[in-house]
Amino acid sequence: MKKTFILFSFIATLFLYSCNQGANNNQEASADSTAIVNACYIAVFETDTAYLNTQTDTSGKVTGDLTIKYGELKPNALEKGSNVGTIEGNFRGDTLFVDYTHTSGSIYKVGFKNPLALLKEGDNLVLGIGEIITQIGQSYFVKGKPIDFQTARFRFVPMECEN
Repeated sequence: MKKTFILFSFIATLFLYSCNQGANNNQEASADSTAIVNACYIAVFETDTAYLNTQTDTSGKVTGDLTIKYGELKPNALEKGSNVGTIEGNFRGDTLFVDYTHTSGSIYKVGFKNPLALLKEGDNLVLGIGEIITQIGQSYFVKGKPIDFQTARFRFVPMECEN
């Protein structure tokens, strides 16, 4: 009986020790994942201006805000004004792939969700143009079709972040 009690106590001690080790690792991982790097960018094309603010955590997840303000409205055109929304995604190689969830102008109260690809060139980001397909309510870049970064309208350059 005494041997059984000692054996049970030993196994219970090992079990509790291993549980605590996992908890410590999880606490360290969650502390590391709270480190965030902020970056802000601006892009100008003709009369249009885009502002991009990003936050990147240690896991590589990128979130942030993207606002595109359209300058001149064409006669008889629907009011576009600006696109205001959020981004969420991650880098694959040197390209940032995000989903852009936004509203468009003051007459469109419905939200839109579009994929965007931004190529990192040094400290700059270039917004690519690619063919998009929508399936089951989700939009994607068409696989096998290249994304064009050469004729991009928006080339984002770093700027100081506002508080």
